[in-house]
Amino acid sequence: MWVYEHSLETAAAPEAIWHLWADVQNWGTWNADIEKIELRGPFAAGSEITMVPAGQDPVELRIAEAVEGESFTDEAHFGGLTLRTAHRIEPVEPVESGEQAADGSAPAGTRIVYRMEITGAEAQEMGPQIGPAITADWPETMAALARAAARH
Repeated sequence: MWVYEHSLETAAAPEAIWHLWADVQNWGTWNADIEKIELRGPFAAGSEITMVPAGQDPVELRIAEAVEGESFTDEAHFGGLTLRTAHRIEPVEPVESGEQAADGSAPAGTRIVYRMEITGAEAQEMGPQIGPAITADWPETMAALARAAARH
């Protein structure tokens, strides 16, 4: 298994982050890597998403889990690999007065966490080859999500 996790703290309300996640059709407004996206069904377990990253072929995702206001997990299958990405919202204690959250906003109250797990027969070999390319934009994308949620 190959694993990567990134988190970011923000003052944005958890509800605002969830609203942006659930509005799949508009992910491209805060995720610059999305050229086109389509959700088939509600934002719930079992629904499918076709996402076209900028300049790439479409990626088929299935929402494996969704807990409203807290987390969702999507899965993609490539050959014998399963790429599972968990997206979580966690409460955190506010930082000291005068400090800023990682996204430059006011003191944090919410942590956004993305975690990718690549599993399958070739995961030990392929994970380090494809995982970093897939997750490379997470810090920038998560900061854009936090900024959009703070304006929401």
